[in-house]
Amino acid sequence: MAASTSLSEYLIVVVSLLAISAIRSAVASIHTYHRDPFREVGSSFLVSGGSEGIVASTNATSFIQFQNITFLRSRAAADHHPIVSHSSGLVQIVLFEAADRDNIGGSPYGGQRSICCTPDLAKLEGCKQGEVIRIPSANDNKWPIVLNVHFSGRHMATHLKNTKIQITKTGMYNLFFISCDPELNGMTLSGRTVWKNPDGYLPGRMAPLMKFYVIMSLAYVLLCVIWFVQYVRFSNDVLHLQHWITIVIALGLFEMSLWYFEYAHFNKTGTRPVGITTWVVTIGAIRKTLSRLLILCVSMGYGVVRPTLGGFTAKVLLLGFTYFLASELLNITEYVGTINDISGRARVFLVLPEALLDAFLILWIFTSLSKTLEQLQVKRSSVKLDIYRKFSNALAVAVVASVSWIVYEVYFKATDPFNERWQSGWIISAFWDILALLLLCVICYLWAPSQSSQRYAYSEMGDEDEEEAQTLFSATQKGDINLVKLERRDSGEGTHGFDEEDEEGKRE
Repeated sequence: MAASTSLSEYLIVVVSLLAISAIRSAVASIHTYHRDPFREVGSSFLVSGGSEGIVASTNATSFIQFQNITFLRSRAAADHHPIVSHSSGLVQIVLFEAADRDNIGGSPYGGQRSICCTPDLAKLEGCKQGEVIRIPSANDNKWPIVLNVHFSGRHMATHLKNTKIQITKTGMYNLFFISCDPELNGMTLSGRTVWKNPDGYLPGRMAPLMKFYVIMSLAYVLLCVIWFVQYVRFSNDVLHLQHWITIVIALGLFEMSLWYFEYAHFNKTGTRPVGITTWVVTIGAIRKTLSRLLILCVSMGYGVVRPTLGGFTAKVLLLGFTYFLASELLNITEYVGTINDISGRARVFLVLPEALLDAFLILWIFTSLSKTLEQLQVKRSSVKLDIYRKFSNALAVAVVASVSWIVYEVYFKATDPFNERWQSGWIISAFWDILALLLLCVICYLWAPSQSSQRYAYSEMGDEDEEEAQTLFSATQKGDINLVKLERRDSGEGTHGFDEEDEEGKRE
């Protein structure tokens, strides 16, 4: 019960920190630009304004709105035009659906594709030199949408009037701010765009996850209720291993609940609190780390075959700390401040350390599990051997499922480079939460608290005595344990069936 008290105090501290850090928020589905520089791509200069999946609506609830969009050029570029009233310098805002991506740009004579109209393309495509090449969509000649903004004379800044574009077709939309004028090199962009779905501000890829986290929270609540009933019922016989299982369950419930509230806030306001998101991913990293270490410790026989990890304690802790750092960096990169439906390139590099650590953990787990099974076979501990065989079978299924899913995930992303299947993309991340919950349920089932937990933990009984003891203790009330011990002692059974308390009593 001491572990439950300390866990409650920890949760109170975390909630308090969350309340403090929630004061600071960062925009998410509302994309904000703070003097973002235009980068050179071929013959053009551009800034990516965002990429999100949007579900169509007929009542004007799905839209992309431009607010306070300002372009600022250099003084040298402004002074290049002596006539104050003359329009000088063109910036174009290009919005297109992923299926129409080939309708932007062209390629002269089958060469390298160009965004801007070159002299050769002006002859071939009939485009206007110095502007973005736009080919009307076969489904709607209004798309892709191109908005033109001109600088005036020597003015250093120009603005786009607040504009709202209604979305009437479900798709993955991409926004770019582009200039084909080489004199506008060094230009910056400020302002913001608001991307709205019919049900809120959540990007299309994330919207299904809000309902998913409701279901996962309910699943963890059910597991918590079942586990804590047993935990409280047999509180005097709870093992250290079962304390750790309790902590992992509580962290899982806490994480799933916070994910739902974070997404609900995001969906309602269009802003994503950096503080809450950081704490959610941190709790998730802690939960993932403890879950893996729990599986490793169980595989090594901790709490059932051996009372401690012995000389492996420092190595397990070092591995856990390293895994936490790798997971934390990956989650922060993927979730904190994320404003697009397409993950950044940095995530690819951060996935590798976690993947390598997972591979090393799997190798260590199955090596340890093999040694534990061999030890139980030598001791003829058939009941424990049966439990560990079930556990090893569950782990094997989980590993096969994980590898298969990784192969599918690679195939999914390789065949969908432009995120056109974004509506089903949420399943990729949801699978890992489901798998973690199922493995946790298996551990809870195999090592559920019972009135014989303490006596059964490290016993060195033979095969027949062990099975008999389990039958006796499963059928005996908690208050009759000592009576059973006395009956066994009076019956003259071998001393090898006594636990550590019995041996100490004999010595006294």
